[in-house]
Amino acid sequence: MTGHAHDDGDDRCSHDEHRLHDRSDRHDHSNRPDERDHPDHHAHDVDELGFGVVTVSSSRSLDDDPAGDAIGELVEDDGHNMVTRELISDDYDTVQKTVDNLVSRKDVDVVVTTGGTGVTPDDVTIEAVRPLLEKELPGFGELFRTLSYDEIGTRVVGTRATAGVVDGVVVFCLPGSENAVRLGTGDILLREASHLVGLCGRD
Repeated sequence: MTGHAHDDGDDRCSHDEHRLHDRSDRHDHSNRPDERDHPDHHAHDVDELGFGVVTVSSSRSLDDDPAGDAIGELVEDDGHNMVTRELISDDYDTVQKTVDNLVSRKDVDVVVTTGGTGVTPDDVTIEAVRPLLEKELPGFGELFRTLSYDEIGTRVVGTRATAGVVDGVVVFCLPGSENAVRLGTGDILLREASHLVGLCGRD
């Protein structure tokens, strides 16, 4: 998988191959069709969310975690709270236990994992998280891969990014590269997380 922009190898992403796009206007939600056509569509949105971020990597540390740093930066710039941030090894039981613990916290509304969504033998994030999901959100992965195609072409088939809901908490599983998490977090996740959390909390 060497050289793939959205695979989960920590050092596999070439800066020349994966230039970051200017996303300065990506958080302008005012022109989205759903808000123009359905003014009450976001009536239940939660304005301020608590995020738990998990980097899945056996070679990184919190001092050397550009993907985790990028998620934290985007989350806080969007007015939300980084409640906790962890870095764990590529281990099925560790990933599952960590995500399960985070969704049980009262101060966490959204869990974002980065890493372990590829196809190498140690990519086990999806296998560990999927059994926890009460509802899957296949549209997230589908949209992520659609947008990624513009950057990496058919290599999108090598990522299994996904999302779902666990006990009212929305869980997003992203690849391990900084470019991928900026796309998934800034262009998709932060646009819909408040709405999804609000819907999950409706009686």
